[in-house]
Amino acid sequence: MRTKLLRSPWTPGPDHGRDGPVLVSVTDFKPDNVWALPGIYRAARRLAHGWQELEGAYGMWLWAQPLARRCGSVAVWRDEAALHRFIAWAPHVDIMRAYRGRGALASTTWRSDAFDPAETWAYARTGLLA
Repeated sequence: MRTKLLRSPWTPGPDHGRDGPVLVSVTDFKPDNVWALPGIYRAARRLAHGWQELEGAYGMWLWAQPLARRCGSVAVWRDEAALHRFIAWAPHVDIMRAYRGRGALASTTWRSDAFDPAETWAYARTGLLA
């Protein structure tokens, strides 16, 4: 039985609404312990509060499958440089350190000629539910 995939509202970044090609990144974290999910969600929401300061960020959704003990994000970036700035962003580094070794992380990226929210989410969702 598959559990429902929950999604947060879209959190826009400073590049939201710009035309042009984008890079989409999808993360999928499966913590070793289901009790870690609330803390992970709170940490992700804290990151979302600083999203407007991330140069090159179009925006992102958080997602979760609580009964399957999975969570992650679908984030849209102007380019790889913007994604790498996020990866090195101090609040993100702190969270990654806090949860390192406490589960399994998978990620993927793809490029698109333009950002279409419905198409991007549908493609990411298909991959997450596969």
